[in-house]
Amino acid sequence: MAISFEAPNPVLRIFDEAKAREFYIDWLGFSVDWEHRFEPGLPLYMQISRNGLLLHLSGHHGDGSPGIVIFQPMHGLAEFHAELTARGYHSLRPGIVAQDWGKEMTITDPFGNRIRFCERDAH
Repeated sequence: MAISFEAPNPVLRIFDEAKAREFYIDWLGFSVDWEHRFEPGLPLYMQISRNGLLLHLSGHHGDGSPGIVIFQPMHGLAEFHAELTARGYHSLRPGIVAQDWGKEMTITDPFGNRIRFCERDAH
């Protein structure tokens, strides 16, 4: 069998489930695919997704370090920005910045993790 890789699923450390849901589900528009707890009262581990982007959110100590950066290539950045602006978020108003490689919009979650959404320029 030939070696092949699939797209990675970044694990982002979260510290507050309500804040994570407000940010990722309510504002960014992700859907919850599944949730897992080893037993009631233990930390949440869940997968969320939106249009092909899969993220894992974990409340478990040792799963990820706050402050990571995900560079996420995409199409439709202006539309995504307009959607987020219309929906509004109480402590974040991201903009689109032109870079040498394309346009970027960086968002920072309530736990210090950053996602750089990038639409590359066509050459």
